[in-house]
Amino acid sequence: MSGYDVLIIGGGPGGYVAAIRAAQLGLKTAVVEREHLGGICLNWGCIPTKALLRSAEVYRLAKEGAQFGVTGGAPGFDAARIVARSREAAARLNAGVGFLLKKNKIDVIWGEAKLSGKGEVTVAAPTKPPVTPQLPAPKTTLGAGVYQAKHIIVATGARPRVLPGLEPDGRLVWTYFEALKPERFPKSLLVVGGGAIGVEFASFYRTFGVEVTLVEALPQILAAEDAEIAALARKSFEKQGIVIRTATTVAGLEKKAESVVATLKGADGATQTLEVERVLSAAGVVANVENLGLEALGVALERGVVKIDGLGRTSVAGIYAIGDVAGGPMLAHKAEHEGVICVEGIAGLHPHPLDKGLVPGCTYCHPQVASVGLTEEKAKAAGFEIRVGRFPYLANGKAIALGEPEGLVKTIFDRKTGRLLGAHLVGAEATELIQGFVIAMNLETTEEELMHTIFPHPTLSETMHESVLDAFGRAIHL
Repeated sequence: MSGYDVLIIGGGPGGYVAAIRAAQLGLKTAVVEREHLGGICLNWGCIPTKALLRSAEVYRLAKEGAQFGVTGGAPGFDAARIVARSREAAARLNAGVGFLLKKNKIDVIWGEAKLSGKGEVTVAAPTKPPVTPQLPAPKTTLGAGVYQAKHIIVATGARPRVLPGLEPDGRLVWTYFEALKPERFPKSLLVVGGGAIGVEFASFYRTFGVEVTLVEALPQILAAEDAEIAALARKSFEKQGIVIRTATTVAGLEKKAESVVATLKGADGATQTLEVERVLSAAGVVANVENLGLEALGVALERGVVKIDGLGRTSVAGIYAIGDVAGGPMLAHKAEHEGVICVEGIAGLHPHPLDKGLVPGCTYCHPQVASVGLTEEKAKAAGFEIRVGRFPYLANGKAIALGEPEGLVKTIFDRKTGRLLGAHLVGAEATELIQGFVIAMNLETTEEELMHTIFPHPTLSETMHESVLDAFGRAIHL
């Protein structure tokens, strides 16, 4: 029986970052992991998908080489190498997390954890092999047993949501696990779910010539985004050849030997059939709250996630939760920040509670989409009188030089105070640009300070400046 100051269940972004911060603060720390260090994000989400999308970007630019004066034969692609590069990126970072934990003298306990009493966690050997057999299990001398800890942090993440009638079989009906490592690219693909996951995979597969149909039950794809930005993204996707059907559900699937016939149902009740080689179910994720012993100890759940306060504390003293298992936004950077806040609270540093309104969201499709804060609709609904600024990429010199003139930066300010309420981007490098607005909002920067900030020329960031100026009727290049 071993004792720790902090024991963390789950070695994903929230878990391993919390562990490192705890170790920095002098707390004896351990992480329990059952499958792979780095969690879904590093092994099956954030990192490998971006590697795939980078391959798609390179292929797209190669095809467009003639417009840049670069000539040569028509580019080809090697699907197996594209997938292998993605897995290599995941493996490299998986090993990197193991190194960081070792460097910080954090114990890794290999197995499945369950809260078995006050300050007690029982770890059993994993009941199934790792999801990623090509990634080695952590090298550790610790395994099954009973462990004591003053503070226990649940960071078990989430898994793909399974819709009735769309149960994945690993061959014809995929989750993102299968979509990340196909044996070959299908000729046609139905993507069910128009959120970030669905849109990214739709963008990736379409770039390589797959006939993609994207179905979303809501009236808008990228439902969390500003409606104007989402509409512009949709227009671009459709121009690329992605067929998008909103306010549409999948009423049924008929599996054949090498294809699937899907029955699509519109808002008016009308149905139509669509035959595709593969179906990707990308209808979000659900928190991993089962089989942890939470209910037995009285830990409160709310809407399928662990209920916490702004510092990760649950309804039971000494038990905490961070990341996806504690609710949205289900993003790796939110989990990491939440983990640091939680541990600093445990250490008595009195950190500021997490402000979910300052968590940026990024979608790495082409064109990219990024946002922080309130959408125009939500700002109005909250009772704000607003000023809205817009600036198109088409009027930006760097965007034209890059051959990326498609995009828009939109900023939303409180008319009375000049406070920046939200920022929304669609276009090249939007996921990098958004951090400028995130910093501004965290520092409570005023509109006057933003307008008097010097942005380097020529850069895409100038679109941000001009959008702020436009909100106050001062745009220069419009």
